Amino acid sequence: MTDVPPPPVPRSTRSTRSAAAIPAPLAQAPTQAVVLAGGQGSRLRPYTDDRPKPMVEIPGTGTPIIGHQLAWLAAEGVTDAVVSCGHLAGVLQEWLAAAELPLRVTTVVEEEPLGRGGGLKYAARHLPSPDAPWYATNGDVWTRFSLREMAAFHAERGAVATLALARPRIPWGVVETNEFGQVLDFIEAPPSPYQVNAGVYVFAPDFAALLPDVGDHERTTFPRLARERRLAGFPLPQGAYWRAIDTAKDLSEAARELAAQGGSWAGAVSVIPLQRR
Repeated sequence: MTDVPPPPVPRSTRSTRSAAAIPAPLAQAPTQAVVLAGGQGSRLRPYTDDRPKPMVEIPGTGTPIIGHQLAWLAAEGVTDAVVSCGHLAGVLQEWLAAAELPLRVTTVVEEEPLGRGGGLKYAARHLPSPDAPWYATNGDVWTRFSLREMAAFHAERGAVATLALARPRIPWGVVETNEFGQVLDFIEAPPSPYQVNAGVYVFAPDFAALLPDVGDHERTTFPRLARERRLAGFPLPQGAYWRAIDTAKDLSEAARELAAQGGSWAGAVSVIPLQRR
């Protein structure tokens, strides 16, 4: 159920072709991104006792979540990423310094907690092109889908912000009944009938100015943009892989799903392994 992303355009090609020669969806696709990697991951303990949540490894891959994310971003044409660190920031910075990364990475650390919106705004200040659009992703999301298609969707709607939408599986079995209350079937872990914020975004250049200096943008900026009809939602394509890694069960499920795919995109970033203390 994994979409294999197309290979990135070589940097030499990107630098020599004029914007007019590039197809519209590719011309609009951002080449910079923010990764929010400061969460404590309390529900993932003991894995997060000595490392931040994005540094937890997907079993069977030898690569932490953020390694898979950076490889995916690079494959989608991103050349520069700002990683916002918090909990055990030094561990993440040490790993990034030792890794052979496929794109340029800058790390920033909040001196005091700014909240999700404030942290996103602080990290956005360090993007190399403040007048260009940008992606953002939560540091605990493991996914594969076409960011270029999402960027084209965003541009077509003239949105200030676009969030990816996923339908996670309900963690319980459900009971199907008819109008008479008779049980028809038992369905194990069906897809949710509701879409959820998948933690991946496309933002217009002026979005950062709308973020709070301190606080949660999902309670302030996003509702405001929704009322103004300037917020778009991009449903993940059929067959796209998506999983938020919140608990130990999510790790084991991710490993099982990867094994079912034959480990086809396990190798993400060449690194010096991080040893447990």
